[in-house]
Amino acid sequence: MSLRNIGIVYRKELTEALRDRRTLVSSILIPLVLFPLLTFGIGFAFVAIAGEATREPSKIMILGGDDSQGVVQQLRAAKNLRVVPRSADFVDLISDKKIRAAVEIPPGFEAAVARGERPEVKILIFKDDLKSTLSATRVEKLFTEFRDDMVRRRLKAENLPDNLMKPFDVEQQNVVSDEKVAGESYGGLITYLVILMCMTGAMYPAMDLTAGEKERGTMETILSSPIDRTHLVFGKFFVVLTASLATATLSVISMGGSFAILSHFARGQSIGEGFPMLTMHPKTVIAVFVMALPVAVLFSAVLMTISLFAKTFKEAQSYLTPMTFVVIVPAIAAVLPGIELTSKLALVPILNVSLLCKELVTGTYHWNYIALIFFGTCFYAGIALFLAVKMFQRESVLFSS
Repeated sequence: MSLRNIGIVYRKELTEALRDRRTLVSSILIPLVLFPLLTFGIGFAFVAIAGEATREPSKIMILGGDDSQGVVQQLRAAKNLRVVPRSADFVDLISDKKIRAAVEIPPGFEAAVARGERPEVKILIFKDDLKSTLSATRVEKLFTEFRDDMVRRRLKAENLPDNLMKPFDVEQQNVVSDEKVAGESYGGLITYLVILMCMTGAMYPAMDLTAGEKERGTMETILSSPIDRTHLVFGKFFVVLTASLATATLSVISMGGSFAILSHFARGQSIGEGFPMLTMHPKTVIAVFVMALPVAVLFSAVLMTISLFAKTFKEAQSYLTPMTFVVIVPAIAAVLPGIELTSKLALVPILNVSLLCKELVTGTYHWNYIALIFFGTCFYAGIALFLAVKMFQRESVLFSS
């Protein structure tokens, strides 16, 4: 193995790759510009929408309640509620977001409560709609206060203390650091982006150095040079690997800076109170980078091998586009709640690294899984690199027409 020959090919291909606009856009421009725009855009949009929903009175409709004017008057007098006239098409109005909720008060509600019965009040909403859910919370809070006030009056009439309403308290208390909470919230997203960017950064150089060479007619020229084909493969491979790692590294730096600025902004907003603030220590960044290294090797080798079968750059794109979905499905699993790293999942490529990196971001280091996943991914990457070298040895693949 001649490191000198590999270095010559590497410098030559890297120089040409840096002159390619598509490579620069996918490897540098996208991670540095796109992620801050997405982070700030989504963050500011959420803060603006949530703030508007908090300040805006909720439009609701009261169904029934003609014989329960006490609670109806409280609903009408609430500052954060706006009661609209009753209509028979209230379901369509909620569905079209013209009103946010409807309160169905059963006949004889107040009289039934006074007799000690338990009538049921229904709050009709648009499930998972932010403003509709907020409206339901406001209405439910009003009825809770109405109920508690009624119980207090009854206790007072019987000369009993108010604490009988609530003989004990139940409180949830977080015992984990804010950094781990933030890592649990955002760790899956960060590892998903790192893995996706490893593939995205490698895609265009891999296509350009294989199918692109065929399309330009320069593959024959470089093969006629006195450099061994194995050295040629490794030189091209290291260029693709460099682009993959550079894209992933810039993405992590860009995302980290964006989260830091967004968290600083959220601290000054009432809507941002209680948000977990993500901070990544250098130790965590290095650990994630080390685990991403064999993944980048795997992607670089696989993408080069597949692209080598294509005759043109456009054909290579059609071959590699399905690879995006193959990567996204296991990588996004780390974002889903409830999925944790196990010995079986540690053997699944991409998914294992995604789950492990999520644990690393939270500050948890399972050394047995780290060793198993690192060497397992290196094994998969070695097989992919071996296949890439073998494909470069086949004339039928290099000169397919």
